[in-house]
Amino acid sequence: MRCVIARFPFDLTKKGVLESMKGIKPEQVVGESVIIGRRTYPVKQVGQVITRQDRRDFSAGEVLRAMTQLGFTCRSLPRAAVPTRVLSPLQQASTMLGIPVTV
Repeated sequence: MRCVIARFPFDLTKKGVLESMKGIKPEQVVGESVIIGRRTYPVKQVGQVITRQDRRDFSAGEVLRAMTQLGFTCRSLPRAAVPTRVLSPLQQASTMLGIPVTV
């Protein structure tokens, strides 16, 4: 499959990516990731290995798009949970009585 990463065209195949990543130890995943074989790699690490370019030269989105098209499982950043406000016992009792809680 032909794809463009960091303004350079690459002919990538699933088999070629598997061979390129063979023997590469995965770094700690903090953001987006790609599952290759039984290992989970950070997207930027995969991009650096398959393109032989500096990680600053391409975006994670470019590599995610290419890996998805090749059939690899990609994971994006988990959405942050919306923090819930914890009510004190007095505020809980007030809401049960129908009195609005003041902040």
